[in-house]
Amino acid sequence: MKLYKICNKISLLLHVLASAAGYFVMEAICRHSFIEAWNYMTQRPLVFAYNAAFIFTSSLIVYLFHRRVFWRVLVTLFWLILAIINGVLLLNRVTPFTGPDLHLITDAMKIANKYLPVAGVVAVCILFGILVILLLMLLIKGPKYQKKIKYRYNIPLILLAVALFAGSTQLALEKRVLSNYFGNIAFAYEDYGYPYCLATTIFNTGISCPRDYSEKEIKRIEKTEKNLPETQEEKRPNILFLQLESFFDPTLVNYLNISEDPIPTFRKLMKEYSSGYYKVPSVGAGTANTEFESITGMSMHYFGPGEYPYKSILRETTCESAPYVLKKLGYTTHAVHNNEANFYGRRSIFPNLGFDTFTSEEYMARENEKNPNGWVKDEVLTDEILKCLDSTEGPDYVYTISVQGHGAYPDEQILEDPEITVSGAPTEEENNKWEYYVNEIHEMDNFVKELTDKLADYPEDVVLVMYGDHLPTMGLTVEDLKNKYLFQTEYVMWDNFGLKKKNENLAAYQMAAEVMDRVGIHEGTVFRYHQARRNTRNYQVDLETLQYDLLYGKRYSYGESGDSPYLRTRMRMGIYDVTLDSIQCISEADHTYYIKGTEFTPSSEIKLNGEWYDTVYINPTTLMITGTELNDFDRLAVIQRSNSSTRKPLSKSYDRSCYALYSNNKWKLTESAGTNEN
Repeated sequence: MKLYKICNKISLLLHVLASAAGYFVMEAICRHSFIEAWNYMTQRPLVFAYNAAFIFTSSLIVYLFHRRVFWRVLVTLFWLILAIINGVLLLNRVTPFTGPDLHLITDAMKIANKYLPVAGVVAVCILFGILVILLLMLLIKGPKYQKKIKYRYNIPLILLAVALFAGSTQLALEKRVLSNYFGNIAFAYEDYGYPYCLATTIFNTGISCPRDYSEKEIKRIEKTEKNLPETQEEKRPNILFLQLESFFDPTLVNYLNISEDPIPTFRKLMKEYSSGYYKVPSVGAGTANTEFESITGMSMHYFGPGEYPYKSILRETTCESAPYVLKKLGYTTHAVHNNEANFYGRRSIFPNLGFDTFTSEEYMARENEKNPNGWVKDEVLTDEILKCLDSTEGPDYVYTISVQGHGAYPDEQILEDPEITVSGAPTEEENNKWEYYVNEIHEMDNFVKELTDKLADYPEDVVLVMYGDHLPTMGLTVEDLKNKYLFQTEYVMWDNFGLKKKNENLAAYQMAAEVMDRVGIHEGTVFRYHQARRNTRNYQVDLETLQYDLLYGKRYSYGESGDSPYLRTRMRMGIYDVTLDSIQCISEADHTYYIKGTEFTPSSEIKLNGEWYDTVYINPTTLMITGTELNDFDRLAVIQRSNSSTRKPLSKSYDRSCYALYSNNKWKLTESAGTNEN
């Protein structure tokens, strides 16, 4: 009791020390190293002190309760669990735990096996149960502050501490101790601390209302576009965008020695066609944000730090985009991605961007052609892009997202006989990473050659824009690069009908407008704005106002009603229907059957009488099941399942659901209702 009284007298001092120590432990967990946490604390003491003050302020709530020990433990566990979540996530991905990830909290148990083994999930559940019991015991039996709580003093003092902390936040931003713009969210968490960055991604989202926002202001902006020509009615070309994962020119890295040019095709195309630097919104990660800018023409600069519109506003509403605008001109719009459909939530987001079809890796027969890192190789994309073009009579817009160059890159020598060797990095581990990366983008460059060779002979006009989405996750600094800029890759605008070569640097949010301008299309609120106002006075200020109006404001741009003309599309997964044509019994002894049809992929699975059944993929026309005898009127369906950890079907009722009926020594199929709806 004597110790308890002493602690009560100096509780505020102990509170400060505990907050600092607790924060140090948090950063050690997030960085997977006590040494790294120590270096962070000693090298960025002001940032460390700010985040410790954040934890201190958040825990002052304990002074409003008698059960202070219980509340201190509860607050400590809250921050500790957040740190553990982030630490586990960073073992499996490059982006830390952010505010938008809280949207997935209801699916936590469903996706837990992606980051923990089954035994780990069970252990976590047991520990959580024990923790709840201990907390209840502490609440009931734990120490209790005996004196009367002076709320008339405690509440104002806590509010004063909150106000002082808010003031220190503003001061830290003004003095650039902190930043409210995250070019690379992973680096931001390392530079500015987990508590600050997590809070920022939770509370600082969207686009703030501009000071002069009004219908009059929107009309003024629109008047500046009056000199644009009308959209041409002539035959329109196919418009293709190819976003190459982490693709850039490694010869721009000062310290690397590379045995041969890893991107000869891309370099040759840059000399022969329109090209330049491509300004992107992130470094090392953030594919979806470069994608968002390239599709919508909107700049990420005005959104919250580290925000992904795919995880925020686009979950709630449609957004004007190149697909929507081009659909009004007769285009069919396609998305192609050789990774799982649910990555960055694309399956649910693309209908809000106006796509008619989405071909993910689950709909690719060659999805099993993967690199040593487990990513599907980009060479599979050539056929998928051509399928999109061949599927319609009119013009097509195809947005393709590649994945082969994705990190993390192995720091061990895993390529036995690399085609290209690399040296010059500070450590052998970094040399291994660069060598792996360089050989991967060399294969991507070969894919670019194959694609452009086939499109060169395509019977329709095609314009193809190719670019890297961001620099690779290699810890590059400005001093490491010959071009002295981290937020840019390079692009080339290839075509097969003789567009005039034009070299200039463009931002990702300007590219769609530039392509449309080159082919005589002047439609869409944002795209017309870029075509008329790029490089003019107040260009960025008016762009922010326009973006706010379209996504968060009253949508004056769309007339008096303010209703968006863009409705969510009924996007289909894949280009062609999977068909189920026949069932062949190849072994009565062990009840093995061949399921015959078309458009099967390694993600095709059999559902037998409503239950998933182990399925073996043979080829695009054959699946195999074994171990269960089919009986009359068994209900059998072929369904594409997600390759994500949840393994959900990619549609409510995909392709043909059929009844299997044995008659005259062979199986017949009786079709029942089936759809391919998202």
